[in-house]
Formats: sequence, structure tokens, C-alpha cells
Amino acid sequence: MDIDRISAAVVDEAIAIHPELGPGLFENGYETVLAGRLEARGFEIARQFPVPLIFDGQIFDPAFRVDILVDQRLVLELKATDQLNKAHAKQLLTYLRLLKQPVGLLLIFSQETMRDGIRRVVNDYRPQ
Repeated sequence: MDIDRISAAVVDEAIAIHPELGPGLFENGYETVLAGRLEARGFEIARQFPVPLIFDGQIFDPAFRVDILVDQRLVLELKATDQLNKAHAKQLLTYLRLLKQPVGLLLIFSQETMRDGIRRVVNDYRPQ
């Protein structure tokens, strides 16, 4: 499936669950529910996906974990913090670069509405 269609499905699900769960849970709660909803829609989901880092000939495994990887293509980074800062988007961009993926979504569930909490981050993305 096209990455833009996958992104749209993720956004739809995030917007749908936000009013029910509200802005007060830890990230793990949102991750669990969102992953379940996406699996129910037929997406392949990997939660806390371990990613090695290769640097100077050494492999550091795992160097980090992606909150959710959808269909082995779309990286989701979930946040439940009141203060979003530039480091969050940079973190996701770094994940995209290391995974060689074009698009990721930063989903901030602590916002008043979910629409205010969605950031799309791209890494050398070229629409098909």
C-alpha cells in the first residue's frame, strides 16, 4: 500500500481513539490501543521495534526502538508530553535516516485535539 494511504489510516485511527482515551495516559497506553486498531485494519504492526546502529564498523544492537513500525515502512513516534520540542521531530528524522525510510508520523496525544498533535516528518520523500 502507498505510504500516504498508510499515513492516512494511522491519522484516522489516532483521531478516532483520542476522544475516548483523552490526553492523560502514558505513551504505552496509546501505543497499545493504536497498534491494536491498526492490526484490526489489516496492517502489519511491530511495536518497540529494535533497530541496530552501525557506526565506525561496530554494530550496536539495539541502539534504539521505534514505538510502532507499520507495514515495515511507516515509523510512528508517540508522545504523551505537554511540551513538544524540536528534539522530538529530530529524533524521528534520525530514526527515518537510520532505517532508510521516507516518512514518519509524530503523534502527540497530550494535545487538546489530536489534529493539533500530528506532525509528519519526511526523509528524502518522493511521492509516487
